[in-house]
Amino acid sequence: MTLQDRVLFQFTANAATNHDTLMRLGDLIEAAGSRLAHCLLNDGKILACGNGGSAAQAQHFTSELINRYERDRPGLPAISLTTDSSALTSIANDYRFDEVFAKQIRALGHADDILVVYTTSGNSASILGAVTAAHDRDMSVLALNGRDGGALAPLLRETDLELRVPAEVTARIQEAHLLITHCLCDLIDQQLFGEE
Repeated sequence: MTLQDRVLFQFTANAATNHDTLMRLGDLIEAAGSRLAHCLLNDGKILACGNGGSAAQAQHFTSELINRYERDRPGLPAISLTTDSSALTSIANDYRFDEVFAKQIRALGHADDILVVYTTSGNSASILGAVTAAHDRDMSVLALNGRDGGALAPLLRETDLELRVPAEVTARIQEAHLLITHCLCDLIDQQLFGEE
């Protein structure tokens, strides 16, 4: 396979995954956008977390809510639980890494808030702990997941939403998560601020 063939393969695989994701999750993405908008309209906030590339996705999402997506508008209340290095390292050092998000959720989360978790496998202990902590605080969860759902899928409640990308490859799942994130930002802006 030539280098150009490899480039073509990446683009083709991305397009196929995004198409499959739209066909399987289009209605759920719309429902997630409505639920997030409802949370914000009712004085709730959005907490988001993930590990590695998924941490970057969580941070990307909250930055577009706090600052802007595609239009000038007031900032929206959102916190990335992946960005406070002092909190993360003190929790990991004093307790264990599995608690890095859960302890923040117990301190910051309220019943009107939504936790958004990003994971490609659904098996990260820190994400499972975050979901449990959110449930303990009577928060609902929006899970952007992949593969077979992992240990996260059965942990979710009926009041939660799972957007599970139908793919096995981490890169494809993360690419679809980014597109879903942009859809959510667009849906939130449209519902809170109307047509531009």
